[in-house]
Amino acid sequence: MQYSALIVAAGSGTRMKLGYNKVYAKLSDGTTILDKTLSVFLNDSDCVQIVLVTDCVEHFEKEQGRKDGRIVFASGGKTRQDSVYNGLRAVLSDVVLVHDGARPFLDQESLEKIKKTMETEKAALLCVPCKDTIKHVQDGYVVETYERSTLQCAQTPQAFETDLLLTCMHKAKNDHFIGTDDTSLV
Repeated sequence: MQYSALIVAAGSGTRMKLGYNKVYAKLSDGTTILDKTLSVFLNDSDCVQIVLVTDCVEHFEKEQGRKDGRIVFASGGKTRQDSVYNGLRAVLSDVVLVHDGARPFLDQESLEKIKKTMETEKAALLCVPCKDTIKHVQDGYVVETYERSTLQCAQTPQAFETDLLLTCMHKAKNDHFIGTDDTSLV
């Protein structure tokens, strides 16, 4: 199954207090987080396009030096959701995998699993079991403790039929809805 990868990498590193986009932080082997993230998709022959959403095109070209013709750029937006929307407008494939640029440890097995799921579904996501106990708190008081065995932590990539995600993005924009991840829009 051929697909486009949409890599969201337009952050500013504010939460990490780096002073620069965390995707350009160096890993122990000297590569950047973004290098590691991109390598999974660059090494997958099913990936026919990589839409890199970043406001640092010059930095990317200087630091990464990638000359792969599959990589195109889109500008970041005010929010992650806006950035994904900007990137979606450049996607050429019927299926898109939306992945956070700051998640460099996607393994081939997980990628194959989500691609296989997309052969029969309109959307799919990767999840891992939740290890923490989750509490619902209101006004400083615990009102509910969720059963951990029923909870999953969403990961990326999250996969979609491109037209479906675009339709849902338009609806979210019109309804002023901001999702916590892309699947929350579908």
